[in-house]
Amino acid sequence: MKPVFNERKATQVAASFIKLCGGRLNYMKLIKLMYLAERQALLNWGRPITYDSYFSLKHGPILSTTLDLINEGKQPDSDHVWFKYISAPNDYDVILYKDCSTDDLSEAEESLINEIFQKYGQFNKWELVDLLHSVLPEWRNPNGSSIPITYKDILVAGGKCEEEIKSIEEEICNVCFAADIFGT
Repeated sequence: MKPVFNERKATQVAASFIKLCGGRLNYMKLIKLMYLAERQALLNWGRPITYDSYFSLKHGPILSTTLDLINEGKQPDSDHVWFKYISAPNDYDVILYKDCSTDDLSEAEESLINEIFQKYGQFNKWELVDLLHSVLPEWRNPNGSSIPITYKDILVAGGKCEEEIKSIEEEICNVCFAADIFGT
């Protein structure tokens, strides 16, 4: 079982990175920065931020549902919170329409976003692609397709032992179970 994607938190994470880049950001770079934040949250705290699904694609790891939102663009009948703050891509850039609250993010998550930006924000999209191909063991070349990246793949790549991995996976299942019961 996997918890449901949290679009509000994904929007707040994306808006934070876009704001740190001056209000406009190449969406490939955005996806890479968001993946790095998700990955580090999972390694640090045993849980990701948005519970998106991850895949290896030609240009590195991606957050699948977030990328779908970007590629979909705002539809006339869309009720996605994403489109209240973030534009559809124009010339591969997304723009922050207006300030987005970070109420759903913890202080630790906000701090992590800033740390990721400090470490990787200076790289352009192609430098990030090359870097992530070389430093992320969970990314595998999909040879023109896509390959899912599991929590376990990330945890193994991050050096977690089998006991830690099992515990983290059980906790994520408990979060999923609670979300099913309480609708959160």
